[in-house]
Amino acid sequence: MKYTLSVLVENHPGVLSKVSGLFSRRAFNIDSLAVGITEDPNISRITIVADGDEYVVEQLEKQLNKIIPVIKVRTLSPGTFISRELSLIKVSCPAKQRLDIMKIAELMDAKIVDVSINTMTLQFADTLERFETLTDLLRPYGIREIVRTGTVAIEKDSALRK
Repeated sequence: MKYTLSVLVENHPGVLSKVSGLFSRRAFNIDSLAVGITEDPNISRITIVADGDEYVVEQLEKQLNKIIPVIKVRTLSPGTFISRELSLIKVSCPAKQRLDIMKIAELMDAKIVDVSINTMTLQFADTLERFETLTDLLRPYGIREIVRTGTVAIEKDSALRK
């Protein structure tokens, strides 16, 4: 099962290395990793998506809490958070297929950010499931390149009140 961990850390050099090193030492693969400064410039949020079982995630959470620059660790429960991933997708796009790709972009709420003679680049921010749907629709046209950020997640207000 995939787990999403939200880790608040002090915004100092080397903190990400300490956190990712914990996963490495335990031979635990990270599927997605995103880091950014929060509303407080002294604090960063690391969002980690990893595959594992409850026991492994519980142990990782305990070990993360032992790292000095870590302020707070939360394993986000399914249905209690909103997550998104940003992607840029460059598709082969001769003039005769341009309208088809534009219709797909409109249907999936992707933004066209670059058009050249032979390619079109789409910007897409959504869930992993919708990303996979978009890439399945674009694959017949020839995907040339995909660049993706890690997943970012935020708890819903209703989850915070429990």
